[in-house]
Amino acid sequence: MAQKSFIYMRGLKHAAFTVFCVEDGQKSYYDPQFKVRVPFSSGQQVKRSIIEKLNEALHVEPSPTTFYFDVDKKGALKEGEVLSVCDPHYADQLFGGWMRTPKGGKEKAVKRRSPLSISAMTPLHPLLASVPKENISFDRSDKPNVHKVVVRDASGNTLTDEEVSNFLNGSDRSLYRKWIPENSRATGLFTYDVAIDLRRLFCVSTNQLEPEITSEMVEKIKNEGWKVINTAFGESLLMPEEKRKQMIPAIADALIDWHITSNQARTFSLMETLAIAISDNANTLAAAIRAKLIDDNEDKPKAKPIVDENAGASTYVTLPCANYIVTESECADALEQAKQDLINRMTSFDYENQL
Repeated sequence: MAQKSFIYMRGLKHAAFTVFCVEDGQKSYYDPQFKVRVPFSSGQQVKRSIIEKLNEALHVEPSPTTFYFDVDKKGALKEGEVLSVCDPHYADQLFGGWMRTPKGGKEKAVKRRSPLSISAMTPLHPLLASVPKENISFDRSDKPNVHKVVVRDASGNTLTDEEVSNFLNGSDRSLYRKWIPENSRATGLFTYDVAIDLRRLFCVSTNQLEPEITSEMVEKIKNEGWKVINTAFGESLLMPEEKRKQMIPAIADALIDWHITSNQARTFSLMETLAIAISDNANTLAAAIRAKLIDDNEDKPKAKPIVDENAGASTYVTLPCANYIVTESECADALEQAKQDLINRMTSFDYENQL
């Protein structure tokens, strides 16, 4: 029987009054069927969060990136290339992918598609998430003797205290307080999906017509013990087994324990994981963690979240899941069980004999 080349995973998270990624406030999109705006975390943000967790689990620094800028003839600074090292020694490069296209066309472009396909984190159902708003303030009016106020006129000149006092005469305006209106937040149940291509997870192609790595890098990692094998993508180099065994638990940790760290200074949420579903069939994930539309003859439709352990996927339900969904088999070590499932699936794949 042919071995399965992909592992599919779906995660269900709860977020409470937080911010994922921003664009004039919390990013959102309009759902045309249910006519509501819903928040989301972009696939780029989810991927970056997973890769950061991977580096943390391996106790390594991220790969270096070089940012180029060009000064034109008028002395203005223009955007240039952003180049990565394209080096499979770095875990964030091997699993995150890379592209290097230097300016001028004198150096051949190298690119690697990530073996991890990662979705945006979107609501489990449009009716199970929302974008509430709040008005906030930056207030230092309790200690006016400590803080300083500067008022400038139309020409940019600083007004004296007497001029400021005369200007505010008859007004209830406080100069030690800033109002910040219409701050959008994200609340609800959210899912993210990951597909792991085991054929390419620990392999890099040696093809130099559409290169993933330079010919110099090919020889370097060959000398370090990377094995020449044949895959569906042609001749490739496979990471040594000892190093694969070090990487696999870190990948499992990253895919399940990742968390968003940006935009969390004032809107932190645990974003606890409620359930994980794992399968070699992507269709079973959509059935294992889903929502059901309820028609109870009211004006507005409702949606019910469902975690189905009999839908064909291996499903792991955490204790917090019972706060939001009726469950029967939630357990304290559900996430550890899910990690072990991922580890077993990645370890059992025959990387050396793929064809």
